[in-house]
Amino acid sequence: MGAPDAPTLPLVTLDLFSALIDSRTGGSTFLCELARERSWSVDGATVYAAWDSTNKELQRQCVSWTPFRELCRQALAVTYRDLRLAGDPAQDTEALLSGVADWPLWPDVSDGLRILAGQGRVGVLSNVDDDIFARTRVAPLVDAGTVFTSEKLRSYKPSPAIYHEASRRAGPGYVHVATSARDVRGALGAGISTIRLRRPGHTIDPGGPTPTFVAATLSEAATLLPRLR
Repeated sequence: MGAPDAPTLPLVTLDLFSALIDSRTGGSTFLCELARERSWSVDGATVYAAWDSTNKELQRQCVSWTPFRELCRQALAVTYRDLRLAGDPAQDTEALLSGVADWPLWPDVSDGLRILAGQGRVGVLSNVDDDIFARTRVAPLVDAGTVFTSEKLRSYKPSPAIYHEASRRAGPGYVHVATSARDVRGALGAGISTIRLRRPGHTIDPGGPTPTFVAATLSEAATLLPRLR
């Protein structure tokens, strides 16, 4: 008789573009360069804010699977139209998403992920396409088998479907670490054990549920995991 299988360690996932990557800085840097090159009437940070808001709304409305890249393109087309900016949305979206390799991690990420790994498996739950995730600085830091993208799960945050499917695949003891208002609200609303990770520029939704567990760093989040499990 063979030895019994070792128990599967609990999984904790983190959001990609707010908990791990400073996407606002990364995306705005690229769009600021375009604004200077093209002498746009608004700066890149303003363009990023408009694009990001529209992109998230398209994700919220998405009921039939559409790739993340395509939603990004649609959002940039709307942004260019509304702000009356010259540019090719398809071409500029590809350049923007190609640059995610340079988008910065928050300072505590590399050490924090190692500390979290002492509590169990560490993964990602993100609205993103697989190939775009693979370009990021996070990809080498986690096991590909614990990465749950919207492409894999065929749904987008904040729909309960993406959290429920992540929980089903993760198994017992699953915890999600969320930063953005929609991710915190979506995870808590779906009944997922959630830690809110504070990051600059992100607040919780005043109309949504209030998270019980809040951390300032990933290492602090690691100390909270046993209380949720």
